[in-house]
This record gives sequence, C-alpha cells and structure tokens, in this order.
Amino acid sequence: MRAIQITEFGGPEVLKISEIPEPAAGDGQVLITVDRAGINYADTHQVENSYLSRAELPLIPGGEVVGRTPDGRRVVALVGSGGYAEKALIHPARAWDVPDGVTDGQALALIVQGTTAWYMLKHSAHLQAGESVLVHAGAGGVGHLSIQLAKLRGAGRVIATASSEEKRQQTLELGADVAIDGEPEGLKDRIIEANGGKPVDIVLEMVGGPTFDESFAALAPFGRLITFGAASRQAAKPIEPARLMKGSKTIAGFWLVDSLRDPKQFGAALTELFDLTADGKLRPIVGGEYALSDVATAHEDMRARRTVGKLLLDPTR
Repeated sequence: MRAIQITEFGGPEVLKISEIPEPAAGDGQVLITVDRAGINYADTHQVENSYLSRAELPLIPGGEVVGRTPDGRRVVALVGSGGYAEKALIHPARAWDVPDGVTDGQALALIVQGTTAWYMLKHSAHLQAGESVLVHAGAGGVGHLSIQLAKLRGAGRVIATASSEEKRQQTLELGADVAIDGEPEGLKDRIIEANGGKPVDIVLEMVGGPTFDESFAALAPFGRLITFGAASRQAAKPIEPARLMKGSKTIAGFWLVDSLRDPKQFGAALTELFDLTADGKLRPIVGGEYALSDVATAHEDMRARRTVGKLLLDPTR
C-alpha cells in the first residue's frame, strides 16, 4: 500500500511516499480503508520528534482517520500514528460511527480539534455565562470551533486573534465579537482594548513564547489561561507563583490524550459535537484537502500560517 513513512526525523522534506506492506490486524484491531486522514499541527512536531510523546522510526504520521470497516461502517478513529496511508489499524474503543448528517471532513475536524475546544472550555476553563474569552489562532482548527462553542456556551465577548485581515474577517463571520492582530508586540494592550478596556477572563493559548507572556499579562482577576501548544516553538518566560497569587490567576495545561482516560465521556463529547453539526448549530470548516503526494506542502502551509480550519489528506491521490 502507499503510505508516508519517514525513516529520519526532520521538517516537511522527510515526508515521502513509500510502498509498504499492509499492516496486519492483531487482537482487538480492525484494518480499515482510509478515505481521508486528518492533518494536525501536532503532526509537524511528531515528524521532527519534538512532541510531548516521543516517536520511534520508521514512522507513519497521522493521528486520526475516517474510513470504512470491512463490514461497511463509516467510522472516524484516533490511531496515534499510521494515518497517512491507504489503510490503517484502529481499535474499536477509539472509533466512532459517523452519522449521516456529518461529512468525512467535519468528522475529522471534530474528533481532535472539536473535542479539544469542548474540553478546554468546559473542564479546563470552566467557562461561565457572560465571561470574556480570547481565542488565539481563531481561524485555525481548534480556534474556529472554540469561537463557536464559546458562543454556544454563553460567553459574553469572544475575541479572536489571526495573522491576516482575511482570517480576522472569517473569525467575525464565525461569531467572534472582535478580531485583532495576533503579533506579540503590543498584544496585551490590543487584547484589553478589544475587551472594552478590561482584562479577559479566559485565554485559549497555543502559540507560546511572547504571545503567552502578553496573554497572561492581559488576564483578569480569577482569570484562566489554558495552554495547549507552542506553535511558535518558543518557550514562555517562567512565572513565579506570586504572580499567580496576585489576581488569583490560573494557568492550566491541556493535552487531548489525557481525556481518553475516560472513553465514555470522550464519546459523549464527540456525540454532542456531531449533533450540533448535524443540526447546523456548529460549522466545522475544511480549509484544504491535499493529495498524499502533497503532504509536505500541507505541512509547509500549516507551519507558515497559510491555512484555515481543518486540513485533510486524500490517500487515493
């Protein structure tokens, strides 16, 4: 079968098509035909071995797929790795049937990015009605769904950052009240101005470095900053405990893998997201679809912030 199998860690240049044998299903596994694979920012870290969990070579990247089981079910599944291929092994406990009212692309947008937004707002940030929410990279995979879910959960004001005027306009169309430039210089002041002169209650932050620093400085008393990535590949400045005490502020981390400790709750979250999508209340955006042979371009586009929404990989091309 055709797959992207890397034999050395590095940037997009290591992503090349190989012909390899189909994987054999072991106990409790099912081999599915992959119709589409999801492309995540975390994949760019996995390929260079800079992610939270260490990778081993040879490696087929790709953490989620949607496809058909041998008995014809259409499922979306979390696979950890192995998704950038024509076929992939899944565990039934981490696979869910996709309802008719949800497309393949929407299912892939929801299983990682959608659930990430769902958990952060509900369990990490404990969003209360009327609170202000700052969403970084508001046109991105997690960001565009966070904006919509925050509004559905009763957020008072949602502020989005984005790197271009076109992306900022898109966040407004998705429900953000204000959209601002996400460049770090002067970001704290722009955040507070966008929130009517007041610090913000909640920040969803995945850029790291000075963006993290400026966002923390814009946090209101009893505010919560949720960190779930470091797209800039820069470290934030250390924060002394006294800076948390003054203002009673919270910094919380989020990694989706931890939510899988309770598969029942994860499945309930995904079902809720499916229902919202099928009812037209939530709009997952597919921002681009790439052929398997063009996966390096997809990673380059993502790292250069040229993309919006969810990116898909078509293993048939």
